[in-house]
Amino acid sequence: MAITGSTQANGSDIGESVLNRTLPALIDGVDLTAPATDNDRALNQWRQGKWQSISTAELRQAVQELALGLEKFGLNQGDRVALMMHNDINFAIADLGTLLAGLVNVPIDLTQTIENILFILQQVDTPLLVVSNQDLLDQMLPYLWEVPSLKAVIVADMQAGEPIDLSLQGQETATLSGEPPPTPAPDACLQLPHLLCDAHPQHPCPPVLLPQPLRVCALAEVRRWGQQQWTSQAIQVLHQALSPQDLATIIYIASDTKRPKGVMLTHQNMSANALAAFSSYPNLQTGPGETLLLFLPLTHIFARVFLYGHLAWGHSIYFSDPNHLVKHLRRIQPTFLVTVPRLLEKVHERIVDQCHHLSRFDRQVLRWAIRLTRQFDPNQPPQGLYRWQMQLADRLVFAKWRQVFGGQLKACISGGAALSSHLVQFFSAAGIPVYQGYGLTETSGVLCYNRPGHNRPGTVGLPIPGVELRLAPDQEILVRAPFVMQGYYRDAAATEKALTPDRWLHTGDLGAIDADGFLTITGVKKSLFKLCTGKYVSPRPLEADLVASPLVAQAITVGANRKFCAMVIVPQFEALQPLAQDWGLDTTEQNWWHHPRIMARYQGLIDGANCHLPYWATVRKFVLIERSENLAAAVEGLYGGGGERDGGGERDGGGERDGGGESCPVYARSLMGG
Repeated sequence: MAITGSTQANGSDIGESVLNRTLPALIDGVDLTAPATDNDRALNQWRQGKWQSISTAELRQAVQELALGLEKFGLNQGDRVALMMHNDINFAIADLGTLLAGLVNVPIDLTQTIENILFILQQVDTPLLVVSNQDLLDQMLPYLWEVPSLKAVIVADMQAGEPIDLSLQGQETATLSGEPPPTPAPDACLQLPHLLCDAHPQHPCPPVLLPQPLRVCALAEVRRWGQQQWTSQAIQVLHQALSPQDLATIIYIASDTKRPKGVMLTHQNMSANALAAFSSYPNLQTGPGETLLLFLPLTHIFARVFLYGHLAWGHSIYFSDPNHLVKHLRRIQPTFLVTVPRLLEKVHERIVDQCHHLSRFDRQVLRWAIRLTRQFDPNQPPQGLYRWQMQLADRLVFAKWRQVFGGQLKACISGGAALSSHLVQFFSAAGIPVYQGYGLTETSGVLCYNRPGHNRPGTVGLPIPGVELRLAPDQEILVRAPFVMQGYYRDAAATEKALTPDRWLHTGDLGAIDADGFLTITGVKKSLFKLCTGKYVSPRPLEADLVASPLVAQAITVGANRKFCAMVIVPQFEALQPLAQDWGLDTTEQNWWHHPRIMARYQGLIDGANCHLPYWATVRKFVLIERSENLAAAVEGLYGGGGERDGGGERDGGGERDGGGESCPVYARSLMGG
């Protein structure tokens, strides 16, 4: 298919596009001709009340030991290994170790439903699963019989010892029957805490029938096997067997159905992306002088490409999570932070909310300082009277804001969703430089980003080296680069739709490119939209489930760049009115369809549609309107508090609900809830 572009932009003149690198080679630094710089605190995680660290050399050794130890499982090059892991040092070891072994890893988002996790494990035919801990394994154990390809599980946080075979009781009976054993009652076994790493089930799971013995080993044990095989020659053989063009990972993302789709990325896709993105950041130094606090999930490409980049540059990386982020920011005092807009929105909301709790004088000072931020130009130092005002505001107000982020932040890079330009000005004026970027999983992470000296609020910045951008006649953003995916796993139709024969990727986003090459996202062409948390929502399955009911004439899913997903419903009044009259309701009253019993009926429809979806993709609030009502006003009511209807509100206890959350089994809900 030929593409005629109306406007285009090419990669930045700053930095370079570096090809032909494998991902494990990034541990050895940016310049392979120079000795690798060792960092004593390359990776760090908070555990047992203190920071635990490993050096670059220790990381390299751990990765090599794991890669050699995996040979004992009899895997073939290109076999898929699933990673169900939290953000920590073990994720980095498992990721790079499986890659060095010539395997393809499949990181799984722990906020997915167990149904979708099983779909992924089945589609990739994984023979090996790596999990963070025993608690997480216990969550999945009742369902692993549905993955016949699975032969072994490696548990990262498990004491080294002899491998354990789970030859479970009742297996012979299950085999003789010819039928898989029934799924155990999920509520009797699964524990669903907010963070699984803090889970401690009070009741052990009952015996579970599996169609095959499942070998369970500790990560330390596998590394010990590799240590016994370790020689410099053995490591050289591993590296030589790898090609930058080899498939490295399959990352599953939202599709326009209820099932995710897998994006296939090679070693070169991701290594070239990390090197181009980091080399185009002005005056970025190698070595331990720079510190990254990483709280975004490594199962997503955004965080993962930054992990690779900071490792290659020899920086110190500290793993955190949303629950400990504020404390860790102050304690670590990072120089770099990657985030999604929601974090910045929350900090901004809290600062503005302070006005209600201050004395009259302090309140006036805070409001004055906030007004000053609206004039700030990130590319121009303040001049004249404004400069003096900014210096005074810095002493009185801005210095306190910086302490929230640790006081040493050089760059806060925001991606994953749209960021308001006023937030860029707000934080940058206070000495917290915020740079918005843009990229897709299909492009290995980063396509464009703002950077020091080239920061234009409201845009997503300039392309990185190696990127060609073009706008189609309908203003869809098309991209061609060494980072573009190989395609969607086992989905030729979706691949053909997304990629042209000459490797231009249809992003599904609409944009504009100015005379200086800055890209602005102006809209969305694809059916998906993003929340401000960076999560994609697929509205079609939700809407299809709702309009299947005779009580719904139209259902519109909303939530782009918002905190949560909501829905505007136009009832089918011809069907609803007789039902209401049967209930004894007066349908001549104004807005009679807002009666609690009717709202409960529609709540049941919402609950049914929410079933089988990850928690972040579910409808939290809804509103019923007539066709003649203003849609924009209804949406603002949902998010602004006026006339909103909480999806978890009043319900009719008389069994009048269609569908229902109570009937939605645990395995159809998110593994890690919100």
